[in-house]
This record gives sequence, structure tokens and C-alpha cells, in this order.
Amino acid sequence: MSDVLTADKATLIDLSIGLEDDSPSEPMPPSIDSFGHEAGAQRLAETLRALGHDVEANDFPDGMGLAWEDLEVIPHAGTHIDAPWHYGPTVDGDPAKTIDEIPLEWCRGNAVVLDFRWMEPGEEISVTDLEDALDDLNHDLAPGEIVLIQTGADELWGSPEYLTEFPGMSADGTKFLVEQGVKVIGTDAYGFDKPFTTMGERYVESEDEDELWPAHFAGREVEYCQIEKMANLDALPRKTAIPIVAFPITIEGGSAGWVRPVAFIEADDGGSAA
Repeated sequence: MSDVLTADKATLIDLSIGLEDDSPSEPMPPSIDSFGHEAGAQRLAETLRALGHDVEANDFPDGMGLAWEDLEVIPHAGTHIDAPWHYGPTVDGDPAKTIDEIPLEWCRGNAVVLDFRWMEPGEEISVTDLEDALDDLNHDLAPGEIVLIQTGADELWGSPEYLTEFPGMSADGTKFLVEQGVKVIGTDAYGFDKPFTTMGERYVESEDEDELWPAHFAGREVEYCQIEKMANLDALPRKTAIPIVAFPITIEGGSAGWVRPVAFIEADDGGSAA
């Protein structure tokens, strides 16, 4: 993997969705208030005057200061990694790690893409489904590999359907992957579990608490992180041995952190940048 990371001709494939103002694909969308260069001069001048310095906006070159943005956003917007703390206070009796406690070693390695685009929205991905997908690839999971669940839901980004049209992981499926030594599991869907509406409907019908976020709550038994809202898995030229880095931003005591996963593809492997 190190040779690929430093190769001048390696293709980098962005597997993320960024933060967008008021996106219909986010139930709690980011609010992004942007300030241009003229407004930036006004604000910087105000800051300097508050420090006791007589500076006006037109004192800046061409009357322009620095552009920036004010954001109001949760760490679960855009592509992000959920920490074990997100699922519960403990994992098998031990304190759950927050996002700033996640070992960086978990967040880089070779990825395996398991294709479930054939599944119907609202279905759960079972252990058998995972075993069949691995058999199709003739691949045995190794400790430290990163598993990416491909649903095709990223094609719906920008629409309300993004929130409802995808299959989700099961609790047993999640535990199965972690028990193979996998510490990070990603999905190109809005969430790791089946859609909120599906979980709500099934719980009301059955009154079975196991219908509510079962894959997330599996993290109370086995320690792992999940990447939600990935994208561009169809741009990868193969399904196994994909070098990937996905380091989260650290938020003190945080349940998640934004991340920009990137795959590194050898120049002779037929990959194309997303």
C-alpha cells in the first residue's frame, strides 16, 4: 500500500459526500452562511477595532478581506465515521471510544466492496448475504480490512428518496464482519441500518425493540466504526485490495467525525477519478 500512496501516477478516487447547505437528503441539513471578500474586510476591520486598532474595511487591499463561512452542522451530516460511543456507553462492558480516541490504524488499509445493489429498499443484509457476496469475490476477510457496503443509494443524493431507498445491515451481519477482524465498515447509503421509516413501521407492527437500529446497537457488543454516506464506489476498478485512507476529524468526546475517504488506484489498474 505504501508504494501506491507515494506513486506519482496513482489515481485518487474521492468516496465522500461533502457538506451542502440545506440539502433535501439530510434530515438535519447543514446551514452554511458564506461571506465574500468585501464582507470579510468589514468583519476583520471590526475585529481589529475591538482590539483597539483603528482599521476600516477600505484599508484592506482593494477593499477586500478574507472570505469565510459560518456553519451550523451536526457531525453526522455529510460523509462521516461513527465512533463506538455513538452506539452506546460501553462495548462488551468496556468504555466505548469517542471519535477522538479512535486508533488511526483502523482507518487505513485495504478495502473490500460487497455489492448489494440487487436488494430491495428496507431489506436487511444478513450473514448469508455477506458470505455469498464474499464467495462471489472468492475472498476471505483478513483482520484490518475495511468492508464497504455498496447499495447504489449515492445516486439518489440531492433528493428526499436518498433517505428511504436503500437496504441496511443486520445486527448479526455487523457482528459477523467485526468477528473477522474488520474494524471499519462503510456504506454508500444514508444510514447503516435500514431506513428510519422502515424501522418505525416494523416496530409499530411487531413491538419488537430489535427492529430499532439493530446494526448500530450491535456496536454495544462488538467494537467497530461505520462510515455513512460514502459515494462513487462504482468508480472503483475492482472489488478487493483497494488501498484506502479515511481519517476522521477529531471532536473532543464526539460521537462521530467528518471524513473524506480516498482510494488509491495504481495507474495501470484502469481506475478513473470521480
